[in-house]
Amino acid sequence: MDAGDPIGDVELRGQRPNRGPATPPRLAATVILLRGGARTLEVLLVRRTPKARFMGGVWVFPGGAAERADRDPRAQASASEAGALRAAAVRELREEAGVELARGAELVELSRWITPREVQIRFDTHFFLATLPPGQEPRIDGEECVDLRWFTPQRALQANREGEIELVFPTIRHLEQIAAFASADELLDHARGREVHPVQPRIALEGEVAHVLLPGDPGYEE
Repeated sequence: MDAGDPIGDVELRGQRPNRGPATPPRLAATVILLRGGARTLEVLLVRRTPKARFMGGVWVFPGGAAERADRDPRAQASASEAGALRAAAVRELREEAGVELARGAELVELSRWITPREVQIRFDTHFFLATLPPGQEPRIDGEECVDLRWFTPQRALQANREGEIELVFPTIRHLEQIAAFASADELLDHARGREVHPVQPRIALEGEVAHVLLPGDPGYEE
């Protein structure tokens, strides 16, 4: 959801505002696929089909909700959840971009975002970094995702500003964050071993206009 979207009684890319108790968020995983090694930094974005009810036509990092099959029933609850996230990330990358990771351990967690409680469809999304495996090239299925492109973070942000592609708020903020790194290797080195804290944006209304607030912004309240 972008700052400045109308809210009122209209839909927001398939979302509707939540007027009652907060909807429990679903566990989800997203993969920021990298290439460039020590030389440069490019990320893969895929375009969701315009026919989709939720975020139709938007360019996103590959990802989606964790499913029951992603969990290991033999593991303890915390280990099962962590394993389910990595399994979901690997599965979604394969389904949406045709890229097969050898094992979930190749994923490096970068961030965790929880959808604002002011909307009905909510996710607790863990964003992982992964490197494009040698010899593989992404491909789309033509149904759920209809296009894909490699971008430098700066180029993706520029394309969004110029109306060439459409991005949503979490994607924009992640691109802004990783644009500070000169190479894929530098970004991965930064992410390895860092402690990840959840970020839950809030939505503030000014008349019929919604503004997204992050922790630390004026007017943000838990």
